[in-house]
Amino acid sequence: MSTLHYVTTNPGKVREAEEYLGADAVTQFDFDYTEIQADELGPIAAHGAREAYREVGEPVLVDDAGLFVEALGGFPGPYSSYVEDTVGVDRVWNLASDEEERRAYFRCTLAYCDGAEFDASPDPIDRDDRVAAAAAGVEEDEPADDAEPGTLPVKLFEGAVPGTMVAPRGDGGFGYDPIFEHDGTTLAEMDTERKNAISHRGRALEKFGEWFAER
Repeated sequence: MSTLHYVTTNPGKVREAEEYLGADAVTQFDFDYTEIQADELGPIAAHGAREAYREVGEPVLVDDAGLFVEALGGFPGPYSSYVEDTVGVDRVWNLASDEEERRAYFRCTLAYCDGAEFDASPDPIDRDDRVAAAAAGVEEDEPADDAEPGTLPVKLFEGAVPGTMVAPRGDGGFGYDPIFEHDGTTLAEMDTERKNAISHRGRALEKFGEWFAER
C-alpha cells in the first residue's frame, strides 16, 4: 500500500494521527497548498487534498479546523487562524462575553484523496468542491452524483467537541484553548493526553481510521 501523507507543518498533528492510524501508517508531508476562502471547512480541506495529491501522487490527508461560536453565527469558524493572528483571542472572548448564550464547538474536517473512486458509505464525499451526501438511500449501481469525468473525489470525515466560551484560564495549549471550556475545564488547563482524548481532530481521525482499515 502507498504511504499515507499527512499534509501539515505541525508534527503534533502527525503524532496524533499515529495514535489512531499506527506509527508506520502515516508520514508528514510539508506542502503549502492553496487555502481557499469558504464559509465551511469541507471545501477548504477538499481543495487542499486535491492539490496535495496532484503534488505527491500518493494518498494524502488534509485537515481544516476552527472554533465555531453559536451566538456569533459560527464566527470565527473557517477563519479562526486568520482571526487569531489579526484580531486576537482576547477580543474573540470579549465578543462572546457579551452574549447570554456562549455555546461553542471546535470542529475538524479531514479530507482524504488517493486518486480513486470511493465506495458508498454514510460519510460525505466531496466532488469538485461540492459536499455531496454520499450514499445513504442510493442504489449501488446508481451514480452518487453527476461529477464530471476526471474530477478527483475526496472523502470527508468530521469531528467536533462541544464546549462553552469562558474568560481565559490555563497556561497550556495554544490558540483559543484558554477560552474554550469542556466539561468544566479549559483546553489550556488539560494535559496533552487528556486533550487528545477528546479532541475534534482525534474524533475525525477515529472515523477515518475505521474506514481506512477497510480501504
